[in-house]
Amino acid sequence: MDIVSWFDINNTLVTIPLGGGYAMSWIEAVGTVFGLLCIWLASQEKTLNYPFGLINVSLFAVIFFQIQLYGLLLLQLFFFCANVYGWYAWTHPSDGGKPLKVRWLSRQWLLLTVGIAIAAVGLLSRYIDPVFAALATSTVEALNLLDANIAMPELAPDEFPLWDAMITVLSLIAQVLMTRKYVENWWLWVLVNIISVGVYAAQGVYAMAIEYTILLFIAGNGARSWMATAKLNGSRFALSPQVAD
Repeated sequence: MDIVSWFDINNTLVTIPLGGGYAMSWIEAVGTVFGLLCIWLASQEKTLNYPFGLINVSLFAVIFFQIQLYGLLLLQLFFFCANVYGWYAWTHPSDGGKPLKVRWLSRQWLLLTVGIAIAAVGLLSRYIDPVFAALATSTVEALNLLDANIAMPELAPDEFPLWDAMITVLSLIAQVLMTRKYVENWWLWVLVNIISVGVYAAQGVYAMAIEYTILLFIAGNGARSWMATAKLNGSRFALSPQVAD
């Protein structure tokens, strides 16, 4: 098997007996393994999660390119940049000259984050079709500047606008919070994974539903572990009774 065919989504590694049979390609299988390892290492506060994450999002970008999900391809670019930044932030001192520690958001930032999330989910769920159409168009045009010669795909209306909007917005916020070692990122990942399991199961993509079920348990463990670490670091949840105004 040459290197080019390895990246082909039609190069099946194994057919999983779920539904009518799910043909998992080599690139999807490897990308999924690296994604699971990335989240597990992050839950253990290991900086090694970032190189695994970079490989994961790169492989998934190739997959989304092949199946013409250009909005998701562009999302992988954001995750790639966030992983690069997170790797830097976790290994370099902050402005105060101290390395980042696991901690909770302050009350002000928590309320601001919740407000942004609610507003962004509401707007995206209302305008998700034109937003992703614009993302797909801009991605295709950018790739065609590199002589990719891609035809603009016909995009069907989103079947789950609210849930897709929640997955997208909360994933972006969670990734940013993870790069700064805020405990709340794991709460968001738990919610994202619960929604994802439901959406993928409803669409009959059972292999993805199983993957996100595994990610759900890893995120739950990450939340438990980081909450304990934050407590040792002297940080408490912003809305806890112990926190003064």
